[in-house]
Amino acid sequence: MGHSHHHHDHSEGNIKVAFFLNLGFAIIEFIGGLWTNSVAILSDSLHDLGDSLTLGVSWYFAKVAKKDRNQSFSYGYKRFSVLGALINSIVLVTGSVFIIIEAIPRLFSPVNPNTEGMIYLAIGGIIVNGAAAFKLSKGGSLNEKTVFTHLLEDILGWVAVLIGAIVMHFWDFPIIDPVLSVLIATFILFNVYKNLKESFRIILQGTPSNINIKKIHEVIIDIPKVLDVHDCHTWSMDGEYHILSIHLVIEDNLQLSELESIKKETKTRVSKLGINHTTIEFETLNENCDPC
Repeated sequence: MGHSHHHHDHSEGNIKVAFFLNLGFAIIEFIGGLWTNSVAILSDSLHDLGDSLTLGVSWYFAKVAKKDRNQSFSYGYKRFSVLGALINSIVLVTGSVFIIIEAIPRLFSPVNPNTEGMIYLAIGGIIVNGAAAFKLSKGGSLNEKTVFTHLLEDILGWVAVLIGAIVMHFWDFPIIDPVLSVLIATFILFNVYKNLKESFRIILQGTPSNINIKKIHEVIIDIPKVLDVHDCHTWSMDGEYHILSIHLVIEDNLQLSELESIKKETKTRVSKLGINHTTIEFETLNENCDPC
């Protein structure tokens, strides 16, 4: 439990740093867009302001996820971080569609902006977003992964702006900028799809992708005095904290101390397979189980 709490402190701190970096640079970027007369940078500044809002929401949900369980939420608030990831994904999709809509007209009527100013802003954007992304790159929570994807979008966007600005600076070839924007937005939409798929898997209480139910059966059935294993259900709270509910058929007339030993051994074995919380029900061979 202590490890999980420490992780969420770490997650919250990472998102907090990314939020302030992103918000600060979005303001600089907006001013820079006006200075360079670049619609691409102005559009990206609005996109970054949207990112900052999303990061703020993620930061808030990372804080909420740390709250202890209570009567209203008996498993705690960990799933709120998944809500943060969902909101992030929706904003990402909206932002990417916006980029595509903005880029398509420029394919037919490109505009040459202040390319030197664009180069300086692009380098700054890569450094700032790169620092924020590095902070989140080792994050394990779904929320952190989604925010990392968000920042990756920004870095790739700035790389595109940098390449486009350099090319436009030396050659009259402005169409490269909208082409790169469309390609990057498509790449991001693919990544968002994967994050959304995982978010919905958690919300719909699907079996976590890194949990093997067959392996859980194998390690438990091997415990002395356990005759059968069934009614095995496993789901995740937030993509990291996994829960298991299981029925164990045991030999008749076992002592309380023997039951305690089986329970302890079961929890130890499944914890090595990634299960954090286990609920066990004991049955005998003659008992008529009513599986749920």
